[in-house]
Amino acid sequence: MGAGWSSEEERQPLLGPGPGLGPAAPGGAWRGRGEAAAAAPGPGRVYGRRWLVLLLFSLLGFAQGLVWNTWGPIQNSARQAYGFSSWDIALLVLWGPIGFLPCFAFMWLLDKRGLRITVLLTSFLMVLGTGLRCIPISDLMLKRRLIHGGQLLNGLAGPTVMNAAPFLSTTWFSADERATATAIASMLSYLGGACAFLVGPLVVPAPNGTSPLLASETSRTHIKDLIETVLYAEFGVVCLLFSATLAYFPPRPPLPPSVAAASQRLSYRRSFCRLLSNMRFLMIALAYAIPLGVFAGWSGVLDLILTPVHVSQVDAGWIGFWSIVGGCVVGIGMARFADFIRGMLKLILLLLFSGATLSSTWFTLTCLNSITHLPLTTVTLYASCILLGVFLNSSIPIFFELFVETVYPVPEGITCGVVTFLSNMFMGVLLFFLTFYHTELSWFNWCLPGSCLLSLLLILCFRESYDRLYLDVVVSV
Repeated sequence: MGAGWSSEEERQPLLGPGPGLGPAAPGGAWRGRGEAAAAAPGPGRVYGRRWLVLLLFSLLGFAQGLVWNTWGPIQNSARQAYGFSSWDIALLVLWGPIGFLPCFAFMWLLDKRGLRITVLLTSFLMVLGTGLRCIPISDLMLKRRLIHGGQLLNGLAGPTVMNAAPFLSTTWFSADERATATAIASMLSYLGGACAFLVGPLVVPAPNGTSPLLASETSRTHIKDLIETVLYAEFGVVCLLFSATLAYFPPRPPLPPSVAAASQRLSYRRSFCRLLSNMRFLMIALAYAIPLGVFAGWSGVLDLILTPVHVSQVDAGWIGFWSIVGGCVVGIGMARFADFIRGMLKLILLLLFSGATLSSTWFTLTCLNSITHLPLTTVTLYASCILLGVFLNSSIPIFFELFVETVYPVPEGITCGVVTFLSNMFMGVLLFFLTFYHTELSWFNWCLPGSCLLSLLLILCFRESYDRLYLDVVVSV
C-alpha cells in the first residue's frame, strides 16, 4: 500500500503501542491515556454529530462561493446601478484569488489553534464583508469602495473553506468516510459559485429587460433596489451561519475516529521543508495547479470565447453552471468509490484527466470547424464543455486526498493550503493577463488540452504512496 515509496521512519506509528486512543488534550491534540480508553489500540470511534459539523462547514463554503460570484452573472445590471467599469467587475472577481495571499497565516492558525477558532474567524470575516456591502450610502463612489472592501473580506475567507476540508475529514471521520467528507466539504464552495448564476439573474433583471420602465433613472433605481435585495439576503444567510457556528462547532470529537487522527504531526516549519523538498509532492501539485488554474481562467471568459461561434451569454452561463454542478455530483460519487476501494486515487485521476484531455480537444477542434469540419451545434458545445467541467471539477477532492497521503505526517491544512495557493495565484495571473489582452482568445482554447495532457503525464509518472492509510489499516489492526 505504498510502503515502498516511504522511509521506515515515516511508516512507524506515531502513537504508543500500549494505551488506546484517549480524549483530546487541552492543547488541541489527542493523548494516549489507558485509564480513559480501551487497553489496546482500536480503530477509533465516530460520532453522529460529525455530519452536523460537516453540514455547517459545507454551508459556510457554499455561502462564500455564492458571495464571491455575486457580481459576475449580473455585471451589466451592476454597471448601470453603481457605475462599475470593466476593471471594477474584473477586480470584484480577482478579490477571490487575492484573498489567498495571507493563506499561510490561516494555515498556521488551523495548525496551532484548531478548526473551531479558524472557522469562527472565517465566518466573522464573511459577516463583515457582506455587511459592508449592505451599508446604505447614496455616494456611488463610496458605495463602490465598500463593495470592493466587502468582496476582499469574503475573499479572505477562501483559504479556510477551500483548504480545511481534508483536516475536517481526518479529525471527524473514519478512514472509510474521509474521501467522501472531503469531497462534500470542498465541492460545496464551487456549488455556491455555480448557484450565483441562478440567484442573481432570477432576481435582478438585465438593463434591457422586457419589463416596461418609465425612464432610465427609474430603471437604474429599480435594478439597484433588486441588487440590494440580493445583498441583504446573502448578509442574512451569512449571519445565520455565523450564529450557528458560534453556538455549536466543536474543535474535535471527544475520541479520535482513527489512528491517523490522533497521530503526531510535523511542526509548521518542518512541514514546509518537507513539502518543498518532496519532488513527488511538487510533481502532483503542478498536475493540480496548472490545469485547474487554466480552467478557472477559461471559465471566466467563456462567454467571450463562445461569442465567435454565436453562443449567447445566457447559454454560456448555463454551460458553466451545469459543468460545476456535474463536477460536484461526480466528485462526491468518485470520492465515495475511493472510500470503498482504497489505494486507487492515482487510477481515478488518470481516468478523469484522460476524459478531460479528450473533452478539451473535442471542444477546441469543434470551435475550428472551418478547418476540421466537425459539426458545430449547441449540443456538441454543451456536451464538450460540460464534460470538461465534470472531469476537472470532480478531480479536486481526489487530489486533496492524494496530497495528504503523499506527504503524511504533514498537517492536512498546510498541505492543501500550499496547493490551493498555487492554483489561485496561477488563476489570478491569468485573469489579470486576460483583463488587458482579451481581444483574441482563440489561443486560450489550446491551453486547455495542453494543460490537461501535461497533468496526465505528470500523474502517469507519479509514484503514489498511502502512508496515512497504512497507519490506519495496518497499525490499528
